[in-house]
Amino acid sequence: MTGEKNLKKLIKGMKPKLNTGTFVFCSLGDLNAINRNETLFEFKKPEGITVVLEQAKADALHLNYSYCSSWITLEIYSSLEAVGLTAAFSSALARAQISCNVIAGYYHDHIFVAQEDAEKAMNVLKALSNT
Repeated sequence: MTGEKNLKKLIKGMKPKLNTGTFVFCSLGDLNAINRNETLFEFKKPEGITVVLEQAKADALHLNYSYCSSWITLEIYSSLEAVGLTAAFSSALARAQISCNVIAGYYHDHIFVAQEDAEKAMNVLKALSNT
């Protein structure tokens, strides 16, 4: 089964879902310092390993972070080869003065926005989907 590539279908069917919780981005030098079952996402870079996890788990592990976010999942199964979806929703959020950090998973796109912008972001995404 392959994901959707048609931009109009992707936007119309994106069905944004606000996940429960507060999520943070941390940079680690060594993944062995934490239980990897605690992380939601990991990205290895030369400067360090970025992990995204629940704020409470980061606090329990005494990890440093500076950005508390809400996590929105676009529930449509989007192809990794789809063109324009990220540009469409990030542009709509930018017009509303909402910063977003995007992670594309195999099946879905995930958007992290500042907690105070979560409701506004959901409204923007739903409005975009209804156009």
